[in-house]
Amino acid sequence: QMMKFAWDNYKQYALGKNELRPLSKNGHIGNMFGGLRGATVIDALDTLYIMELEEEFQEAKQWVEKSFDLNVNGEASLFEVNIRYVGGLLATYYLTGEEVFKSKALELGEKLLPAFNTPTGIPRGGSLFSPCSGMSWSWGWASAGSSILAEFGTLHLEFLHLSQLSGNPVFAEKVMNIRRVLSRVEKPQGLYPNFLSPVTGSWVQHHVSIGGLGDSFYEYLIKSWLMSDKKDSEAKKMYDDALEAIEKHLVKKSAGGLTYIAEWRGGILDHKMGHLACFSGGMIALGAEHGPEERRQRHMELAAEITSTCHESYARSDTKLGPEAFRFDAGSEATATRLSERYYILRPEVVESYMYLWRLTHQPKYRHWGWEVVQALEKHCRVEAGFSGIRDVYTTTPSHDNMQQSFFLAETLKYLYLLFCEDDVLSLEDWVFNTEAHPLPINHTDFRA
Repeated sequence: QMMKFAWDNYKQYALGKNELRPLSKNGHIGNMFGGLRGATVIDALDTLYIMELEEEFQEAKQWVEKSFDLNVNGEASLFEVNIRYVGGLLATYYLTGEEVFKSKALELGEKLLPAFNTPTGIPRGGSLFSPCSGMSWSWGWASAGSSILAEFGTLHLEFLHLSQLSGNPVFAEKVMNIRRVLSRVEKPQGLYPNFLSPVTGSWVQHHVSIGGLGDSFYEYLIKSWLMSDKKDSEAKKMYDDALEAIEKHLVKKSAGGLTYIAEWRGGILDHKMGHLACFSGGMIALGAEHGPEERRQRHMELAAEITSTCHESYARSDTKLGPEAFRFDAGSEATATRLSERYYILRPEVVESYMYLWRLTHQPKYRHWGWEVVQALEKHCRVEAGFSGIRDVYTTTPSHDNMQQSFFLAETLKYLYLLFCEDDVLSLEDWVFNTEAHPLPINHTDFRA
């Protein structure tokens, strides 16, 4: 019902725009996707299909066939276009077998290639590409033109599938080159900083975070291994080594006994965790399945503890929704201490971890926690014409931000649905989810470049 409500309102007031503004009942385009339109359509396709909302799926498909224009001009984020558009189209192709999704994914993939034209082959920071002219340049704000770990490290899954579907090895070559650069570069304490120079291939500064700027890089290492049917041993080793360094240097326990992952700034710890970092409970649980018994147990416990801490960030707010970031300092535990971090924009990471932990442990608490989120969303985020983020999770008369994010349909609602489904709906044995929750099939045949 929530998905249908979110989609119907988007269709009525914003079809073809990138997102719905549910209070003002109009569409938002924004500048993240360059001239590309319909982010919510592409992000929602596979969710509509999985939920068997057949009529709605046909409406979305029809928009892709008739109105989705790839010959546009504008500056777009390579990362966002890849995870939302390429990922959404690939997943829908694999679920339905319908050629239109495959051909659009491949056409868009081609347009992303110029972004890799740098001295190291690492796409530039923010990785702007202009879909029409094929030029590539850089967001002014990305730390001195440097590239962001989560952005250039979150291309692997989609690009391997682009090579496999097109028979063109160039996509796989681009991402294998990124991995080569990363294996060669010196890692401080075994950690991966968030900013790398695409010109020299060395780190620009030493800020390490499992939340924004870093997050999905780690997730794509373990998922690359799983997607290769456990053949890509290099990805597995990079993941294991990175997680070991994270355990050693960043995992902390608060005075109240909550386990969290701090951020690291040149050796100094910042005791905060972003909502984005809450995906890590699910990731660590997913990776734990496949280690020696002692490590497997330790990682399952760590995954459960982090997920529990993220649940606390929800439980300790008045709306029962979690803030954008929460801290463990000056007597505060799992709460936002800064006004600027108290908002919730319909993010999926906490329910994503609930879904993985439910699937891997079947402990009922994860479904109870998921249901708390459903009720909180209905109570505080549902407005007359869709769902909206809120500006302060610590007040029960929340002020809405007037934005129904495309990832709410792609991720938040999909993970909640999967949490309450049978395990064989998108089984973890057969699918890996890209960082926008678009399912890609595990390749039970080897296809590495």
